[in-house]
Amino acid sequence: MEREAATRKRRIDPKLVAAGWTVTPYQPSSRPPLTAAVEEWPTEAGPADYALTDDGAIRAVVEAKKVTVGPQGVLTQAERYSRGVNDGPRFRGEFGVPFLYSTNGEQIHFHDVRREQNRSRLVSGFHTPTALAEMLSRDLDVELAALGRMPANQRLRPYQVEANQAIEQAIADGKRKMLVTMATGTGKTLTTVNEAYRLMKSGVARRVLFLVDRRALAAQTMREFTSFEAEPGLKFDKIYSVYSQAFRREDFDDDAPFDVNVMSNSLLTHPQLGDAFVYVTTIQRMSMNLFGGERALKIDGGDIDADVEQLDIPIHAFDLIIADECHRGYSARERAIWRDTLDHFDAIKIGLTATPAAHTMAYFENLVFRYEYERAVREGYLVDYDVVKVRSDIRINGVFLREGEQIDEIDPETGSRQLDLLEDERTFDASEVERKVTAPDSNRKILVELKRYAEAYEQEHGRFPKTLIFATNDLQHVSHADQLVRMAREIFDRGEEFVAKVTGRVDRPLQLIRKFRNRPKPGIVVTVDLLTTGVDIPDLEFLVFLRPVKSRILFEQMLGRGTRRGGDQAPDKDRFVVFDCFGGSLLAYFKGATGITAEPAESDNKSNAQVIEEIWQNKDRDYNVRRLVKRLQRIAKSMNGEAYQLFSAFIPDGDLGDWASKLPTLLRTSFMGTMGILRDPSFQNLLEHYPRGGRTFVVASSAVDDVSSEWLIRGATGREYRPDDYLTAFSDFVRSEADKVDALMVLFKRPQGWNPRALTELRDALSRAPEHFTEANLERAFRAEYGKALVDIISMVKRAVLDAAPLLTAQERVQAAVAHVTAGRELTGEQQQWIGYIEQHLIENLSIDREDFELIPILSSRGGWRRASRVFGHHLPDLINQLNEELVAA
Repeated sequence: MEREAATRKRRIDPKLVAAGWTVTPYQPSSRPPLTAAVEEWPTEAGPADYALTDDGAIRAVVEAKKVTVGPQGVLTQAERYSRGVNDGPRFRGEFGVPFLYSTNGEQIHFHDVRREQNRSRLVSGFHTPTALAEMLSRDLDVELAALGRMPANQRLRPYQVEANQAIEQAIADGKRKMLVTMATGTGKTLTTVNEAYRLMKSGVARRVLFLVDRRALAAQTMREFTSFEAEPGLKFDKIYSVYSQAFRREDFDDDAPFDVNVMSNSLLTHPQLGDAFVYVTTIQRMSMNLFGGERALKIDGGDIDADVEQLDIPIHAFDLIIADECHRGYSARERAIWRDTLDHFDAIKIGLTATPAAHTMAYFENLVFRYEYERAVREGYLVDYDVVKVRSDIRINGVFLREGEQIDEIDPETGSRQLDLLEDERTFDASEVERKVTAPDSNRKILVELKRYAEAYEQEHGRFPKTLIFATNDLQHVSHADQLVRMAREIFDRGEEFVAKVTGRVDRPLQLIRKFRNRPKPGIVVTVDLLTTGVDIPDLEFLVFLRPVKSRILFEQMLGRGTRRGGDQAPDKDRFVVFDCFGGSLLAYFKGATGITAEPAESDNKSNAQVIEEIWQNKDRDYNVRRLVKRLQRIAKSMNGEAYQLFSAFIPDGDLGDWASKLPTLLRTSFMGTMGILRDPSFQNLLEHYPRGGRTFVVASSAVDDVSSEWLIRGATGREYRPDDYLTAFSDFVRSEADKVDALMVLFKRPQGWNPRALTELRDALSRAPEHFTEANLERAFRAEYGKALVDIISMVKRAVLDAAPLLTAQERVQAAVAHVTAGRELTGEQQQWIGYIEQHLIENLSIDREDFELIPILSSRGGWRRASRVFGHHLPDLINQLNEELVAA
């Protein structure tokens, strides 16, 4: 058992020295020494284990315990020693030393006692003398007061200001970790750029680290900072320095010149009190700076920068860290590195995400602000979506091949193709489609179905809907993405450039994304996961899921590609369409997911050798045995015959699967013999490098799919309705509210009261219903059910109650009303012209009143109410009333 004295010499002293303190025994003198960790410093409460002294004063006291004692609970002893120091000023009228530590050499707890709201916290190391001097020179209450006096940026949306206020309140309350969740497309980065400015301007933060997980996102973030007008006429980077890592040309999605201000290593290794800057970099690069290349965080198969050196970065290098897109479903090893990278710094930490994961919430602890997708839709900042449920028999039930059918077998490693005739039946379940087998007929029919919807949309809106298709994979030789691109080019027949693939395997993908965003071509893009996050394509209107997804986070990120309001190419976009090619099961699966769902990580943080050693050491033995059994059984499933031969040197017949199933019994009955096999270095090496079985991929050209689809309408609660069910719900709503909503009473009982205010009230009442009865939703339902397009809202409401009520378009209704009102009247040429102007206005608005003559250009530009009154001989009010009444009666 290690004694406290040994813990201090072996573990604590080296950490103090690494932070710049000289460990020295106490010597009575008139003045405390410079940058020293003085052992056994006397206080009125007894000797402190260490006093950290600098510039003639005691900066901190350290309470040391042996390694087996948890240090957090003994901070009270450090508090007692602080109260027992009477040689200088008192903090909060109580403490003679402002900074306290307790440690067992492995964990270090720190407490700044100058402010009552401050909580003790775990730190990765001791602060340097410079860090303590900097903290002592700052007064957070003064800085927070300055922050409170700063006006809100008027260019921010109200919810973005709310987010800033929530962050600042959390900091004032003493919180050091916090999570901000905002729906994709609502401006998380802009919100935090503004927050960084506010915290820097007030002095709450000076050195800011902004972490992302892809270089392209770092490049985007740099542009957000440099283009943000923090003060009138001044961009952010003209007030504070904004540094970044080095970029490559392909990290930018356009060819515009960009001046990169690369971060100097000295700013990382020697932070100074006067420094005030933002550093934008990837968490991968920062992890390499801290821990070296062996612990590099590699995400999504991305490249690792080769020019990164390991640096000695002190824990106070940054006082604010913003971690963007912190929802990632990392493996266990990646999560550990991600956490260790953030934990290295003693800083306020703000996590940003649209889709919080359980591990994200656990780390950041405090969810201080949340702006959900539903609220953003309700407030008009994002658009809602409809659903087309595509039912594919193959994607629901899999592929069944009969004896004698012809298939192609592809070697995924070489791409070689061999024709074969089946000598027996073969069955592939739905989860194996596009992984082990592809049925070209299924992909083709789904694309044909998509074309039908796209052409109908184009006919109605005058533009082809920008379409993003999520494929299952883009693997060499068996790429589902490539197959979809080839077929879509043929089926849509709009030229080679109209359909493009954007994955990590294409050249300069960011440039292709820019073309997709800014130009009519490509109109269709096929991807796998490159466009799941961090890509802004406002004009996207069709989102096609041909990729099975089990992660709520990934699904919501994919869905978020379509939620933004339209841009230049789709200015009237008010919703987008999701094609669920798994019969609606994909959307149904995620309806039951909570807002924060645990995402299982791949358990790769401990090697097989480590698990075996823990079994040997009897560390949680039962769990580790079960863990090892599962790993061995996974290996057994992918072994080839040669692997069986090699394993036969250790276990009977080399049958690893059978041996694994018996392992718990073998360990109970023959522990030493079984552990001898498991701990054999050759056996452990074979577990890592055993010969794998070859894979084949089947092209089932003869498999015929049955594909159908139906349009679903999404209500405000997220429920999806078939058109007939939606109209039934609509009819029930109108009948139940007919005597409660004044606009409905006007429609059915008082047509003389119809006017623009009644129409507005009607629209509001319908859209507020749980089923979200907007005109767009209702028009889609009526078109699907009755085969009539552009039915007007008056017809829809009347048909909900009266089965015989005609279904008219706005143009048909207005023409009938005008014809009825003007029948038998002799109109002058100018009166006929004005009737034409009024008719055009009514087709768009279905009602009219006096104010419209002054506000609507087609009427106001002709002289407005005064001129129209002269033309109609002061009978204009009666004419308007008759038209309004007849519109409802028609």
